[in-house]
Amino acid sequence: MGDIAGAGLLSHAPVIMFPEPARTEANGGSDFTLATGLEQLRREVTDPAENPLEYDTVVVFDSHWATTTEAVITAHPRRTGLFTSDEMPGAISRLPYDLPGDPELAHAVAALAEERKVWIAANDDPHLPIHYATLNLWTYLGQGAGAGTAGGKPWVSVSVCQTATTEDFLTIGRIVGEAVGGLDRKVLLLASGGLSHRFWPLAELRNRMAADPANIVTAEARAADEQRIAWLEAGRHDQVIRTMPEYLRYAPEARFGHYLMLAGTLGGEACTARGRRFGAYENGIGTGQVHLWFDLPAGGGGR
Repeated sequence: MGDIAGAGLLSHAPVIMFPEPARTEANGGSDFTLATGLEQLRREVTDPAENPLEYDTVVVFDSHWATTTEAVITAHPRRTGLFTSDEMPGAISRLPYDLPGDPELAHAVAALAEERKVWIAANDDPHLPIHYATLNLWTYLGQGAGAGTAGGKPWVSVSVCQTATTEDFLTIGRIVGEAVGGLDRKVLLLASGGLSHRFWPLAELRNRMAADPANIVTAEARAADEQRIAWLEAGRHDQVIRTMPEYLRYAPEARFGHYLMLAGTLGGEACTARGRRFGAYENGIGTGQVHLWFDLPAGGGGR
């Protein structure tokens, strides 16, 4: 019944939330393609006024939401409020948000997980925090997209369980995919997070703000990122998954759990969906950042 309509490995780097003049100043006179790439992605993929791609709900694998004893999926009918980042309150402050939810999907995921003895819980606590890995992308891709509600189409967040292994992440993704398949839904998947993820020390990082990948913390981390981008552009998800022990040496954000859950939803090592780049591979004060979109055939999955 259900279908995965499209999927993306997308950066939520805080610089995309800077005003354009501040981004241009930080980047030596030109904008970050992390920002312009999301604007292009909205025009080509997520905005129903511009693009015929049909989807009902967006599921975000949120690399900033770290849980410990289980993965959690939001089950709220709606999440609204003002968001100030505890990490960077000067950059993201009092951001208004209004995200409709999809409780039916969330509870379907949790029910299937219980049946399969996989630890995923649905949670609709109104005091549950929201994170900018969800909100930054929603600001570009979701805010106002779709008719009928103030916040547009439903957005659901899934945590990255910090005790999960690579296989656990793939299994969580597989459960999400199976749950979608049992409902009348067309879903977009967003793996919100970066690649290699080590920052410059405080005394140096303000001199390393520019997007040039030469500012990635080490040449080895940059090479590891670029290899995985090339594999994903070629549809070689199997190579990315099989070499996770090697890649973990470069501290990918959230142990790359956001990507691995997305990959699990699309079939894991069997996925051959090719990544389409929106913008360049760019530096984020030492970390590797990129936007890759996977166009999927009707019927979902990447095979």
